[in-house]
Amino acid sequence: MVSLRVPGATYRLQFNEGFRFGDAMSLIPYLQALGVTDLYTSPLLQARKGSTHGYDITNPKRLSKDLGGEDDFIKLSETLRQHQFGLLLDIVPNHMAADSENLWWADVLQNGPDSQYATYFDIDWKPLKPGLRNKVLLPVLGAPYSEELENKRLPIGLGVDGFTVRYYEKRFPLSFVSYSQILRFRFGDLTRALGKDHWLVTRLADLITLFAGLPGRLRKNGLAAARRAKETLWDIYNRYGEAKEFIDENLQLLNGTKGDPRSFDRLDRILSAQAYKLAYWRTANQEINYRRFFDVSDLVSTRIEDEKVFAARHARILELAETGMVTGLRIDHIDGLFDPFTYMRRLQNRLGSKVPENRFYVVVEKILTNGEELPQDWPVYGTTGYDFLNTVNGLFVDRNGMAALDNIYRDLTGLVDDFSEVVYTRKRQVIAELFAGELRSLARELARIGARDRYGCDLTLPELEQALTEVTACLPVYRTYTRNLSVAERDRKYTNDAVNAAVRRRPESRRAYEFLRRVLLLAFPGGLPAVRKREWLRFTMYWQQFTGPVMAKGYEDTALYVYNRLISMNEVGGDPQSTGVSVEEFHRRNRHVIDKWPHTMNTTSTHDTKRSEDVRARINVLSEVPEIWAEKLKKWRDWNQSKKTVLAGHPVPDGNGEIFLYQTLLGAWPLSEQEVPEFKERLNAYLVKSAREAKVHSSWLDPNIDYEQALTGFASLLLEPGDGDPFFGDFISFQKVIAYYGALNSLAQVLLKITAPGIPDFYQGMEIWNLSLVDPDNRRPVDFEVRVKLLSALKSQEAGGLQSLLQDILANWDDGRIKLFLTYKALNYRRENQELFAGGEYLPVRSTGPRSEYVCAFIRRLGNKWVLTAVPRLVAKLQMVSERMQGDCEPKTTPPLGEAVWGNSAFILPGNSPETWYNVLTGETINVCPGNETDTGNTGSRTLPLSAVFNTFPVALLAGEAL
Repeated sequence: MVSLRVPGATYRLQFNEGFRFGDAMSLIPYLQALGVTDLYTSPLLQARKGSTHGYDITNPKRLSKDLGGEDDFIKLSETLRQHQFGLLLDIVPNHMAADSENLWWADVLQNGPDSQYATYFDIDWKPLKPGLRNKVLLPVLGAPYSEELENKRLPIGLGVDGFTVRYYEKRFPLSFVSYSQILRFRFGDLTRALGKDHWLVTRLADLITLFAGLPGRLRKNGLAAARRAKETLWDIYNRYGEAKEFIDENLQLLNGTKGDPRSFDRLDRILSAQAYKLAYWRTANQEINYRRFFDVSDLVSTRIEDEKVFAARHARILELAETGMVTGLRIDHIDGLFDPFTYMRRLQNRLGSKVPENRFYVVVEKILTNGEELPQDWPVYGTTGYDFLNTVNGLFVDRNGMAALDNIYRDLTGLVDDFSEVVYTRKRQVIAELFAGELRSLARELARIGARDRYGCDLTLPELEQALTEVTACLPVYRTYTRNLSVAERDRKYTNDAVNAAVRRRPESRRAYEFLRRVLLLAFPGGLPAVRKREWLRFTMYWQQFTGPVMAKGYEDTALYVYNRLISMNEVGGDPQSTGVSVEEFHRRNRHVIDKWPHTMNTTSTHDTKRSEDVRARINVLSEVPEIWAEKLKKWRDWNQSKKTVLAGHPVPDGNGEIFLYQTLLGAWPLSEQEVPEFKERLNAYLVKSAREAKVHSSWLDPNIDYEQALTGFASLLLEPGDGDPFFGDFISFQKVIAYYGALNSLAQVLLKITAPGIPDFYQGMEIWNLSLVDPDNRRPVDFEVRVKLLSALKSQEAGGLQSLLQDILANWDDGRIKLFLTYKALNYRRENQELFAGGEYLPVRSTGPRSEYVCAFIRRLGNKWVLTAVPRLVAKLQMVSERMQGDCEPKTTPPLGEAVWGNSAFILPGNSPETWYNVLTGETINVCPGNETDTGNTGSRTLPLSAVFNTFPVALLAGEAL
């Protein structure tokens, strides 16, 4: 049985050819000094050559040789052990690379249903599309098949892996029957020229016979024979000139002559006989017959619910866990699995963790939306932290300013739909554009069920397709989790909500919706045989696999780029229509976590977030200064109108695109002038991606190059002002204010993440300011050398005098050392008090006085050990109040410290709390004051003046011991 290790704090590294095991090994001393306890890695198994993320697995049975292979990983593991580090590994059970580098997939392409791996992948071998029976549709061609064929872009060649058809850098294996056909072509001419007893003739005759008979032997022991036969063919081809000449001439003739369409007939017949059909990429969303990762055709889904597939996919992972080299697992895309609960239970059982108290540390990438909770019976420790991210982000949004932002957005764009309507519309759009094939397959299965049911027998296929579309578009969560013949109350509620919403939208189709409701809720008619009940259940489980990708593409990758009121709220699992999170809501969330999921992950940035934590923290400030923001927008639009290109009578960008761009600039503008040229390039790439994701003026399916050039051209003119152009100077002036208060927000959320219930997770490079946008921007290489030097210098300066260090990093906040200092101090304190943070109770701390709405604080307590976390919030608004600034005046960029800002406001502490507190970050000692019952509402309570807590540093971590 593997041993349980719960991380103290994780640090996520993205491995690729530019960052390998050896690079990570050299970072461990730095991460330990930072206060991290566990390395958290992207997938490390063999992936496609050149993979930048590792999710395109090609060989699940070995560690990636491109990252350093087994030997270097062992060295990394030893380094981790020496530093008492754990390793949390990201694993990918749902999909693999649909690439010939994946030997399982290549075998399926070569041998079709006869492949021993045919059942490993989620393939429909009997689709309705004529000509696709027992074939896999491969939508890889950049133009229609006939054009690519007759332009000689699909030649057959011979290599070490045998005969393949090439399409640019891609290779697709030919069937062994085709080997026989290629070698038999002109074989009579060769025999007549050399004689039937010539060694080459006899050798080729043997190979022709062998290859022709291989398909029937593959499911038994034909793989070894096939490998030997290919090796023999390659050896003959390379060693003997006569053989090479004969095969090369055959291939030249078979590959056709450009300009002579009939010369491609033989090649066409060979390609048509394969277990795959090469097709124009545009056919994918309509006709593809294998399940993909979302709409990504080069990632094929696996049937991980099959125990044989599970064992093959997890063999190496389980070995790493059993040897202690891996101490935790992060499950990618749990919602993509046919039966998530059974998968997780099987995983824990294989790890020997059948007792809940001894479960292996596993967290799941699960996006919780609309108040959804993680199913309590899942045998995991929680999620990867998006729920925390959105809660803590909302804490720094001023709900009092959101009504004004609504009006600003409506006036600027003319858009009146609320976000829920946007999501519904965009989910319907992606179903039609990206998942039409999957929808039709589901509708046909539903029709088969309906044909034997009196409530569904007279519903047409179009009616069922519409019902599936509407109910899926109305589902408020990513998916439900029905897995047996009973439906959980949670799943019943979400299904009913979706069907009821669909009925309200299209009451004329009620019969179809009600039939679908019965099937999804397994409301079986009396006397239904068990086999029919299983059909209903199987359909429901397939539908559950369908709704997640629709939500991901419709919500995350479309709606979040369309609704741009305050784009810091547009995050995975977030609610852009929210008015923020109150301090009370934040406390309720933390109390729930400590009760139900105390070891879930708390994250603020990941490789999948739409914006980094620091970008979001800046944009949040706009909610505090809506009047100033409205005035800026009015001036900027007037000043920049002439810079827009007019396409089809409409200026580019429109109001929605323009407010998106200005917020992006405010959030991501570099802190250093040296970074501006690179930022402009990054911005252009980001604007193109965002336009295509929004699917309004451009898209990945139909890129509108003219629009994209007009958009990036507008951005370029904004950032390269001419003489007398007022915009750029005004933008920079405002941006500096937003950046300053955004930095204070960032510091606050870092401390909350480290000390709140859950495991704090840091994405690579985020320990100093990081102004990244969505991937691939957030997967750029990190300059760790700079971070190592900065931390070393901070520790040296700290030893020379903490107060002078604090003054220095406050004055030079923009160099990032202040965030690094806070991270280092708080993480090390957490590591030194792991039991307190792992098991200590959570006590919200109220405040009193006129500044009480501008703080958030809580206590963690274990025995006589107490630690108080205190952070400011809405500081830009606070400064405006403190300075009594009016009209067009903007908040001053000065730290919110001392009595001038905080007045006589105070934290209210329990009467049994420590009398003296030590500030871990500043070295200060603070004594409590007796509480005034009129102010505190409690007899015997104690208070801590905010002016003392925030005397020299803008956030506080106070430690104390009660007698």
